Parts: sequence; structure tokens; C-alpha cells
Amino acid sequence: MYTLGKLVLCAVAFFQSGLVGSAPTTVENVKTTQLKRRAATITSVDQRLFKINGRTQYFAGTNTWWLGHLFNNDDVDTALSQIAATGYKVTRVWGFGTTNDASASTDVYYQILNSTGQYFNYNTKNGIARLDYAIAAAEQYGIKIILPLLNNWDDLGGINTYTNVYGGTHQDFYTNAAAQAAYKKYIKFIVQRYKFSTAIFSWELCNEPRCSGCDSSVITKWASDISAYIKSLDKKHLVSLGDEGWLTSTSSYLPNNDGSYAYSGYEGVDFEKNLAIPTLDYGTVHLYANQWGYNYSWGNTWITQHNTIGKNAGKPVLLEEYAVPDGEDRVGIMGEWQDTILSKTSIAGDMMWQFGTQFSSGVNPFDNYAVYYGSSDLQTLGNGHAKAMTAKKPTALL
Repeated sequence: MYTLGKLVLCAVAFFQSGLVGSAPTTVENVKTTQLKRRAATITSVDQRLFKINGRTQYFAGTNTWWLGHLFNNDDVDTALSQIAATGYKVTRVWGFGTTNDASASTDVYYQILNSTGQYFNYNTKNGIARLDYAIAAAEQYGIKIILPLLNNWDDLGGINTYTNVYGGTHQDFYTNAAAQAAYKKYIKFIVQRYKFSTAIFSWELCNEPRCSGCDSSVITKWASDISAYIKSLDKKHLVSLGDEGWLTSTSSYLPNNDGSYAYSGYEGVDFEKNLAIPTLDYGTVHLYANQWGYNYSWGNTWITQHNTIGKNAGKPVLLEEYAVPDGEDRVGIMGEWQDTILSKTSIAGDMMWQFGTQFSSGVNPFDNYAVYYGSSDLQTLGNGHAKAMTAKKPTALL
């Protein structure tokens, strides 16, 4: 139990002690599950591709930000079983959940930050045990998880929960010593908890970090420091930034770099410079053409430009979020982007935003970008594309 500003911590570390319930198996799938668990290894980089469970391959994945924030174990199992059935190898799950006021929170949260201190929530119903279960279940279903440790946005414990306590603006967060000390303490809590899990694909510094109006050196320096800190805690798992792939006018060799929003440097992120950070293992790119003021065909340019940068850097590039809202020709638009990835680039993997399903509990964490399990859209953009990516010859020539 907890009271305002003070958390009574349970002494049992559920995940590390093995007391987290495992995902249920049936007689039919138990042998497959055991094989997956025996074959599972920590993901690594193989030049511009990833080696997943000992096999260098291209892959398709998805986003399920909500997986560790579900209250119901059956919902977690439903989602993971369907993700595996779609042919996805990787999903992206929020590894953050911070509140400044536990008494007012109705969500799952892993951390409390307030004027009295920093506390971790070990409550089995709404605390870190929820993420424990999601990661333990992912191991059994053979799904890898990208785990962002912070959110640029206010939802579920973003940068705002740190600035609310330690002061300053959103932009100040990256250089605020007290805020960074607290963030590193949270990183240590999460990384040490799951560092031996083969389900972890990578630790991600932040979901879509931005420092609007800042010089890009602010985030580059921050990313260098935080990624090096994570590597000091865990030398085996991969580390990524989680940025959207913003480019700047200095990327002059790229075609169609017209100085518009995505190339202006306004958000304080330089994808090319960040990819050169030694302790970042691969680059991340997001694609929301309609939100950013571009036509959908521009998405092909965005993909090929980042492929060129990845080729020059000799590192993998992952399109880890891309979407078209419901009501648009999603199969036609995203299908064209997927064809570009498959036939014109060596982009190592792509992950649609976001996976949707019907939960027995009735919970609905989805937005109008969700592509639902069992839909004809997912059959084409999910099952079909995942099969094509897996079948692609694992060489990076483009």
C-alpha cells in the first residue's frame, strides 16, 4: 500500500526471483515454446542487419506501447500470441511509467517522483510486476521487445514528470543535473532488472526525443552520455536513441533535402550525427507524412534517405514507427513504403504503429492508426509483409 508521497515497497523482486507467472501454454504449443526458449539469444548487430536468435535477418515488427500497462494477464497473452501468429519478430513497449502523485493515478506506474523523493512501485497490481509479466510472457512467445525508458510526450511519465519536480523547461531537462541523476537511477532500476532477459531487443533512451529550438549538440551530447551509462550497466544488449530521424541542412549530399520541416533541424535532432555515437548501435526513424505536412509519396524519399545515411555509417537503420490513419488507403500507401523497404533499400526492419486487437477485459488503448488483428489490412501489411521480410536474402547491398 502507499500514501501520498510515500510508497511502501514490497521486498520481493518478482521478475528476478522467477515468481512472475509465466504465459500459459497448451499441449500443442509446449514443445514449440520450449524450443524458442532454448534457442533464444540476446540480439546483436551484424553489419547493417540484426542477428536475432542466432540468425542474421530482415524483420517486420509492430508497436504495442500498452503491453506493460495492462492490468490483465490474459490480455497480455492474447496480444503476444497474435503478434507471433502475424509473423512479427519484435514489438515496442513503453518501459516508462512515472507519476508525480500516486494517490491520483489510475494507471499502471513504475515510479513516483515528487518533492519527498524518488520511489519505485513494486505493487503487484499496478506496479513493475505488470512489466515483469509482459517481458516474461514475451520470452515464452518468442517475441523481442524494444524498451524506451522515457517519453518526450506527457503521457505515462514523460519528461514533464521530471521537470515538475526538478524545475526548468522541457529543453532544460537534457542538461539539468538533478533530473539526469534521477533518470539514471530509473535506468539502473530497469536495466538491472531485465539485463539477463533474452526478450529485450534494445534499451531505448527516449520515445521521440525533441529539444525544439535547441542546437542539435544538446541531444547529441545527452545521447552520448546516457547511452554510455547504459552500456556500463549492460554490455550485451543493444542501445538506440528512439528519435524520429530528423535531418538538417548539413546533410547536403541527400537528394530532395529542401530545408522544410523534416530537414530544418528545428526539433534539435541530427540523425546523422547521432548515428555516429559509438554507444548507439543502430538508428531509428519514424514516418508520419500527413502529420508533418508532406504528401504520402514523400515517405519513400524519407526511407531511402535514411538508408543512405545508414549505409555510409555502416550501421543498421530501423523504421520503428510508421502509420496512416484509418479511413485512408492504408494498404496502398503503406504497401508502397513497404515495397520501397523491400526492394530499394537495406533498411533492417520496420514496425507499424500500432497493433490492435479485441481484449476480453474490454480495455481499449488504441488510436485511429491501429491495424487490427484479423483485418484484411493486417493480412496484407502484417502477415504478408512479415513473411516477405523474413524471406529477404540477409545481405545489405543497397
